[in-house]
Amino acid sequence: MILECRDLERSFGGLRALKGVNLGIEKGEIFGLVGPNGSGKTTIVNAITGFYPPDRGKIYFEGKDITGVRPHEVARLGIARTFQNLALFRGMSVLDNIMMGRHIHMRPSALASLFYWVWAERDEIKQRELVEDTIDFLQLQDVRDLPIEIVPLGLQKRIELARALVSEPRLLILDEPMAGMNQEEKEYMARFILDAREERGLTVLLIEHHMDVVAALCDRMTVLSYGEQIANGTPTEALSDPRVIEAYLGTKRLHAA
Repeated sequence: MILECRDLERSFGGLRALKGVNLGIEKGEIFGLVGPNGSGKTTIVNAITGFYPPDRGKIYFEGKDITGVRPHEVARLGIARTFQNLALFRGMSVLDNIMMGRHIHMRPSALASLFYWVWAERDEIKQRELVEDTIDFLQLQDVRDLPIEIVPLGLQKRIELARALVSEPRLLILDEPMAGMNQEEKEYMARFILDAREERGLTVLLIEHHMDVVAALCDRMTVLSYGEQIANGTPTEALSDPRVIEAYLGTKRLHAA
């Protein structure tokens, strides 16, 4: 098991955002975390990545307790994420934004700077090769030199995925990667996620509220409602649970059906 969350609880003032949530994700699978808006999905991601550690409970990555570990240290352990709201750097090109994903692997030193043409330049070329490979992988060649501000939303989502991939994670957390996309853009993103899993050996935690996306991509899933787990299993099992139907459609619609 690559990621395990045990009895996670998190409150913000009087609001209990997580109420004893348990997750177990196997290496190599795409695991869906779904639920209506405000159900606690992003709170779990923020707990795993160190932005908002849980008030109670434990988080293990590859058997190591990472509860409360700071975000940059979590990234160095091999966990990368994208954000529900884009976190790209304005005033920079697409290429420069993607290069930012390599910063955790760059360790400049005074000695390397002194002998730049021998060591530092060689390292920069190596970093750049991986970035260019990822640009090709995600079909971003046509926009690589453009300012990020003028790139359409669907491509910006793909650029954020590229930035996460160049950090060479073993666990990739995608927080609503298809929000705001049209159907064609969603299909492209779904294919890139599947290809990244297959070609790069990734494990993916996919946070979504679009059930069609989760059903098409995920091996297993868990459903949240108001911070509580209400269903687990394969997409077919979880999505047929009456509690999930009620959470999405409401009690009146459920009884009418």
